[in-house]
Amino acid sequence: MPTITAMIDMGFYISPVKLVVFVFGFLAWLPLLKWVNRDAAKVRTMVQKWTIAIFVAGAAGLLVWLIIPLFIIGLPMYIIAVGTTAVVYIMHRNSLVDIYQKVLTKEHIKSLFVNEQKQVEKITKGLVFITANKNKAPVPQTKTPEFFGYKTSQEFFDDAIWRRAEYVLLTPVDQQYNVQYVIDGVIEKQQPRGREEIEYFIHYLKNLADLDIEEHRKPQTGKFTIQKDGKSLGWEVSMAGTTAGEQVRLKSMAEYSLKMLPDLGLMSDQFEKFKAIAKDPKGIFIITGPKKSGVTTTLYSLIRNHDPFLNNINTVEKRPAGEVPNITQNVFSLSDTGTTTYAKKFQSILRVGPDIVGIEHCEEKGVAKLACAAARDGRMVYATFEATSTIEALGKWINFVVDKNVAIDCLIGISNQRLVRKLCQQCRQPYEPNKELLRKHNIPADKITAFYRPGEPQHKRRKVILCPHCQGTGFYGRTAIFETIIFDDQIKPLLKQAKSKNDIASIFRRARMLYLQEQAIRKVAEGITSVNEVIQTLSASREGAKKTQAKS
Repeated sequence: MPTITAMIDMGFYISPVKLVVFVFGFLAWLPLLKWVNRDAAKVRTMVQKWTIAIFVAGAAGLLVWLIIPLFIIGLPMYIIAVGTTAVVYIMHRNSLVDIYQKVLTKEHIKSLFVNEQKQVEKITKGLVFITANKNKAPVPQTKTPEFFGYKTSQEFFDDAIWRRAEYVLLTPVDQQYNVQYVIDGVIEKQQPRGREEIEYFIHYLKNLADLDIEEHRKPQTGKFTIQKDGKSLGWEVSMAGTTAGEQVRLKSMAEYSLKMLPDLGLMSDQFEKFKAIAKDPKGIFIITGPKKSGVTTTLYSLIRNHDPFLNNINTVEKRPAGEVPNITQNVFSLSDTGTTTYAKKFQSILRVGPDIVGIEHCEEKGVAKLACAAARDGRMVYATFEATSTIEALGKWINFVVDKNVAIDCLIGISNQRLVRKLCQQCRQPYEPNKELLRKHNIPADKITAFYRPGEPQHKRRKVILCPHCQGTGFYGRTAIFETIIFDDQIKPLLKQAKSKNDIASIFRRARMLYLQEQAIRKVAEGITSVNEVIQTLSASREGAKKTQAKS
């Protein structure tokens, strides 16, 4: 009898702990069911299907939990039934929504424990964005498309500015974007970025640069400014549609207003000759070099060598590289009314009566002849075009003007240049120079104790330690190497009689002109750049010249 009573007592026993767990599981299922019903409608997916799926999974799980005798087995089965269905729904709905609307992702979980203000402070790198309309861009609200574009912009530009990127190239490939920085003229690949992330970035850039957000095919170009540590950094963004997506090019606008003659990299004797031009501004000075050799920078610097308050200074350019203060920059385009040619545009500027004129790409006969006429009228003219040496530049100029005597009479001088990277002064490494190389270039071997090469990364406890100044590249910034010749009354008659390039070369040599290679070795001897950098730069120039000659 006692045994039967004990069995009856056990059959009616209910554990308070298990009851609480069961009720909690039931109450957790109800809000999940309600959320799925609302969320499915919000993301525009199958509301009825997913609501029924969560309901059936929860109801079946509860029933199995009650039927199975062992509580410890029924609980995980209920969790698996409801949890699996919920996870499948979340994966489905996350595939339909934008990144900022996704739930239970790593970023979403982090955001739950950080308030919006702290979240903004965390991603801000001290950058302030100024739109094309000169307005300060406000910080967007969190969990919006603009905010994710703003977040990527903060990270992206903070890294690009720190690495001193002159250009940033974004190229769409499959489901990602390849990223390249151009640092000191050298392309460096960066880690690829997700397509979705870059698309938000592009959307935000279009807002900053006042571009058409809906346009994804036609090329667009705009400008905006970034303020960091009290400095304003101008950027130009160019976008163009491709079959794979929008391609983006970001260009850091050089501070041409800060580039003066001492900043160009002229040797002391060259600097004095360039500075003397401003004392008697009359004639034509030709600035040449291959593409991307800093010719425009030199043009702006020479123009700024003249007092803008005492002289009326104008330029005519097809595409200005930057804004030069106190100087009138005239842009030529085919849409100009009444100026269908570059020569007509230049002629309209000359009618204004400028004292100093700068001509970009002076490679047309009509423009060259007008430049000579302006020089004869007492004006100072600076003209740029492509050439690989001062000798080639003179030959081209004579062909442009046609009349050899007029072409030479108007000239003050010619420069030709290349850009080389400067060694990082904090990590460069000395080595003993080749004495024969010094003698070959007429450099006293006893005065040069060491050449320098780029520093190599250091290792400490199996970790690579990069130079904090150059980020391990071994170089910091660039400088120009100049080949220059100044014309005087003695050299001009000889040039008029010259019949070949060899004759011109002999005349320039007798005038004590040093070639680019010799000027480059002087830079190496001063520890400014390295031998390998010079060889690489000059070799690339020669290869480019050969390709140009082959095409022509």
